[in-house]
Amino acid sequence: MREMLDEKIARFDELERQLSDPEVTGNPSRIAAVAREHGSLTRLATNYRRFKLLNEEIAEINEMLSSSDADEREMAAAEMPEVKAKREEVWSELLDMTVGGQEANRARCVMEIRAGTGGDEAALFARDLYEMYKKHAETRGWKIEILGVNPTELGGFKEISLAFEGQGVYRELQYESGGHRVQRVPETEAKGRIHTSAATVAVLPEPEDVEINLRPDDYRKDIFHASGPGGQHVNKTASAVRLTHHETGLVVSMQDEKSQHKNLAKALRILKSRLYDRRQQQEHEKRASERKTLVGSGDRSQRIRTYNFPENRVTDHRIGLTLYKLDQIIAGNLQPITDGLIEHDRTELRSSMGTLD
Repeated sequence: MREMLDEKIARFDELERQLSDPEVTGNPSRIAAVAREHGSLTRLATNYRRFKLLNEEIAEINEMLSSSDADEREMAAAEMPEVKAKREEVWSELLDMTVGGQEANRARCVMEIRAGTGGDEAALFARDLYEMYKKHAETRGWKIEILGVNPTELGGFKEISLAFEGQGVYRELQYESGGHRVQRVPETEAKGRIHTSAATVAVLPEPEDVEINLRPDDYRKDIFHASGPGGQHVNKTASAVRLTHHETGLVVSMQDEKSQHKNLAKALRILKSRLYDRRQQQEHEKRASERKTLVGSGDRSQRIRTYNFPENRVTDHRIGLTLYKLDQIIAGNLQPITDGLIEHDRTELRSSMGTLD
C-alpha cells in the first residue's frame, strides 16, 4: 500500500508542476483535465504527507527515549501516546481512501450494462439495472449521462453505456462489475413460472485526456446510417460512428445523436475508458504476486449477485450478504450492499497491513 501511496504522491507533485507550466495553462482542455485529477488526489496527498511527518516525529521521540537526560526521556514518554494516536487516526483515513484499489479516488467512470442469457426478459432486466443505478446516482448527488443505448421493441436494453461523475463514484460503483442474475415471473409468462435470466455490468474508470494519448492514426473511423429497433431509421443522414482500435481490435459504435461530431465524442470517451481499463488489467497481471483479495477488483466474468423477486431477496455472492428487501434495492437504495462490500474490503486491507510498528 505504501508503494501505491508513494506513486500517488509522485503523480500529485507532477500535477502541481503542470499547473504552473505555461504549455499546460495555455491549453484549456488540458489544464481542466490536470486540475480535475489534481483535485481528486489532494485529500489523499495531504493525509499521506501528514502521516509521513508523524512517522518522522515518532522517530525523533524514540531517540529522545534513549537520551541520558531523565527529563527528556520523561517528556518523550508523555508525548508518544498522543502522537501515535494521531498517526493511527491518519492511517485509518488513508485506509478508507485506498479501499477499492489505485483508481478508488476517480470522480468519473463509464458503466456498460449488457443483456445476457434470457432473451427479452434479460433485456428488461438490463433496463431495470439501469433504472436502479440512475436512482442511486440521483440519491448520491452524482451526475449521470447516457452515452449510448441499444433498445428492444419491448422496452428493454440489449446494451446501454453510461457516464457517472461525482465524489466517490468509482470507489462505489466498481463493485457492480460482474454478472447479475434475476429470478422472477416475466410479464409475458402466462403460467406464472419463474424464469432465470442475466445481465453483465462493467464499470471502467474514465481517464483524463492526458492519461490516454489516442491519435486519429490509432483507430479506423467508419461512418454509417443510424437505425433503431426493427431496422427503423433514426435519421437519414450518415451520423453513426464506429471506431476500431488498430492495436487491440476494440470496437465502439455510437449512433444515439443526430450529430456525427457528438457520436464521435461519445465513442472516443468509451474507447479511451476501455483502453485505460485494459492497460490497468495488464498491470494487475504483471503484479500477480501483489494482487489483493479485494472484492472490488474481482473477476468481471463471475456471477456476483442474484435478485430473487418472488422472495424479495437479493444475495451478493462475494461476501455472502443476503437482504430481504429487494424492492428497496431495485428502487435505487444500493447503499446497504455497497457499505457491506466496502467494509469487507476495509477489513481485508487492515488485516493484510498488520500493525504500524
